[in-house]
Amino acid sequence: MEILKLLNRYSFIEDYQVLDYKRWQLGYYLSLKIIFQNNSILFSKEYVSEKERNYSYHWQNNSGKLITRWDNAPHHKQIKTFPHHKHLKNAIAESTEMNLNEVLDYIAKEQ
Repeated sequence: MEILKLLNRYSFIEDYQVLDYKRWQLGYYLSLKIIFQNNSILFSKEYVSEKERNYSYHWQNNSGKLITRWDNAPHHKQIKTFPHHKHLKNAIAESTEMNLNEVLDYIAKEQ
């Protein structure tokens, strides 16, 4: 599985769990829990089909408080990168991180 090869590239990942995985002919659903060395956690959900791709990456500290959440739910139309956006502690912002690799690169810089 390509995603597991991706996770193994990041040295700050302490552990990960595949919470759910379903694959069909033209798509998949994958839910992961990724634990970092600083004990923060990233919950990753991706739904990919022939016609759509939905994602949510929720990064929280070890107390469960939001650090950043990225998703492409079609709300926040005022955001320049609509439907892609990120939730910060007290704001909604534009997001150029739209896949797990980009999110992990962002988190690596924040570690």
